[in-house]
Amino acid sequence: MTGIPGPGASALGPLHHPTPDFFVCDIFDAAPKDDLASMEHPMFSLATRPDRRILRYAHNGTEIEVTPSVKGLATIHDKDILIYCISQLMAAVNAGRAVSRHLHLTAHDLLVATNRETSGDAYRRLREAFERLAGTRITTNYETGGEEVTSGFGLIESWRIVRKTRGGRMASVSVTLSDWLYRAVLAKSVLTLSRDYFRLRKPLERRIYELARKHCGRQPEWRVSVEVLLKKSGSASPRRVFRAKLRDMIAADHLPDYHLAEAPGDVIRITPRRLRAPRPPVLAPETLEAARALVPGADIYALQAEWQGVWAATGAPRLTDPDRAFLGWARKRR
Repeated sequence: MTGIPGPGASALGPLHHPTPDFFVCDIFDAAPKDDLASMEHPMFSLATRPDRRILRYAHNGTEIEVTPSVKGLATIHDKDILIYCISQLMAAVNAGRAVSRHLHLTAHDLLVATNRETSGDAYRRLREAFERLAGTRITTNYETGGEEVTSGFGLIESWRIVRKTRGGRMASVSVTLSDWLYRAVLAKSVLTLSRDYFRLRKPLERRIYELARKHCGRQPEWRVSVEVLLKKSGSASPRRVFRAKLRDMIAADHLPDYHLAEAPGDVIRITPRRLRAPRPPVLAPETLEAARALVPGADIYALQAEWQGVWAATGAPRLTDPDRAFLGWARKRR
């Protein structure tokens, strides 16, 4: 993409890895998931340069203090790693597989799933993100999984590069999530995000989307004062600058799933976009017969409905070969 989009034009970043056969690729099986606590409260820096401030936040009885390492605070773009980890864990939990807070990830898959380039520089930035996540310390009394925690912890407990390719890029990494975040996953204190979240360029856009998803969801609307939205966003901008940024977002109107508008009284009104439900892909009769052989004993029509539901929930991607995509998904159900 070149140039600066004008008001009303799409300012979403490019889709770096279009995947026609969506469900054939394992890394896309897990819909993006985010934990409720960090959607509700500001825990990540919105700065684009190293941010070494200590962030303090208190609202309705919840207190949070975020302390950086010498590398700076973890940023909202660094959070992509946690979203990917949460998504993989939730997919395993929903499938009835054993899980732990120790994850082994393929670096390339993480980059592709979060819509990042896979250049050498991208791997370097990924390593820096791990360092900031491990170094940032949180102290909070926020409740997760039915327990109130008042203690300090890192966003991730540890990480290490397991192997490098000949060119020096990390091939895989192991990550240990904080016990606090892991309890949130086990308690299913998470929400599904639009895949276009990863195409939002500006940190504030990502943060406003998180807040809209958390507070509006599928309700008719969410009204919030600019003052409260500024506080909950974690933005360091003065109110007048923050308001101007919101007006830019309103003019661009490219936030996934939600529409922003100003309302009287210095209030922002957020409403879900009302999109017509997409028509599910049509499968050939012989495809259903082939799937019956792949998953003996399964109700093939229930399996088809489940696949169509996952397809719709993950953004209804365009499939060049729905039959092949369905069979690839069914193969993993055996």
